[in-house]
Amino acid sequence: MTEKEKIQELEGQLEQRDVLLSQALTRISELEALVLKISTVKTSQNSHLPPSVDLLRKNQSLREKIENRIGGQKGHKGHTLKMSDSPDIIEKMYPDICGQCGLSFKDLSTTDFELLARRQVIDIPLILPQTIEYQNFGVMCSCGHHQEGNFPEEVTNHVQYGKNIQSLVIYHSYYQFIPFARLQDFFKNVCEVTISKGTIENIIRRTSRKALPAYEVLKQAIAVSFFVGADETGFKTNGKKGWFWVWQNALVTYIVAATSRSKQVISEVFPEGLPNSILCSDRLAAQLSTICRGNQLCLAHLLRDLKYLIGAEKTPWATEFKILLNDAIKLKQIQSCYEENDVKIIEIEQRAAKLLDLSVLEDQLNDPILFKQTITFFRGMVKIKHALFPFLYHADVPFDNNGSERAFRMVKVKTKISGQFKSLHQEFAIIRSVIGSAIKNKKPVLNAIADLVALPSPKTAG
Repeated sequence: MTEKEKIQELEGQLEQRDVLLSQALTRISELEALVLKISTVKTSQNSHLPPSVDLLRKNQSLREKIENRIGGQKGHKGHTLKMSDSPDIIEKMYPDICGQCGLSFKDLSTTDFELLARRQVIDIPLILPQTIEYQNFGVMCSCGHHQEGNFPEEVTNHVQYGKNIQSLVIYHSYYQFIPFARLQDFFKNVCEVTISKGTIENIIRRTSRKALPAYEVLKQAIAVSFFVGADETGFKTNGKKGWFWVWQNALVTYIVAATSRSKQVISEVFPEGLPNSILCSDRLAAQLSTICRGNQLCLAHLLRDLKYLIGAEKTPWATEFKILLNDAIKLKQIQSCYEENDVKIIEIEQRAAKLLDLSVLEDQLNDPILFKQTITFFRGMVKIKHALFPFLYHADVPFDNNGSERAFRMVKVKTKISGQFKSLHQEFAIIRSVIGSAIKNKKPVLNAIADLVALPSPKTAG
């Protein structure tokens, strides 16, 4: 082999080693990124995942630590039991004899005794069923017509349960979330009323039908609202996946049970969209496609995403963006809304524009492997940056969608207790919409349910 051939062979080997080295460096970068992802696990604290998926979780709050001590704060006015000025029953405790000499007091007048002290016991009397019988009479008129009396409109059967029992069925099932078996036990052993599972289901179905006009009013109220928060959550009916959707604001909750999470559900519920509303949601494409006046992203969701990215990929950009969002939230907490030419707002918008400039991809996020998730998040923010700060310009628009999550909290409580729906999920959506709206309007829940039960049953066709 000549010297020239040896040189060519060595150069070939060197080129092969360069290729292997390049491949090794690429693999190292991929493994480093993988190690970061593995070391930073997604939980409910740094993502959209529910708390139920957290393993060995601690009860941690996203709120920052404050110096106030735990419990009631200084100056807080406490509450205690108060004596009634008009007790229902008064038991007078007179002494019978003198404990010193044994003299009897039975011949004394009540005016001879002096009231020394009072004590009161608040209790509930035993619950016993009351049966009301309606007897319908008739009479023959002198004109020859036989006239009968009329049963009350709501009394339609030979024997039936009254409004109070029906109201308690709905209250305990859809507000206190007591399973049917335990509800039957309550009525049997506390109220001395035997009630079947089928009767409970019929009461719920009948009440939901009575609630349909109110349910439609809630829908129309959402359709014309200036602000609407929207969200969706999964549930199961006999093993099949379904979705509860909610549209809500400060006064109204409107829940719909559907079989999918697609934008088709929105089109069916609100065919014309919500053209009057600023719609707050997370980044679900179906929600963002809703026809509306404007969008507001839930900043609480974004902050959890950023917390994960800061831990997983450790980019200064994610930290700066998190600080920006927190600063915007602090402005909202100081003042409900701002003018566009306000110096503080201009400064927030300028910082956002700088952080969402595409040059950031070259300057800070220049490794598509190491910063893959941050880059995806960055591009998402660029695409919907118009939905970051509308809450700063409108007093009625919040910076989060917590109202929608609170509306769904009861759905999760229901499914945690019962596991899944066997049926009645549509009825649940209707009745919970009425209950949620009643709570927001400070109306006692049992009263709201009783008002529904008292409504006449809708007439069936034919």
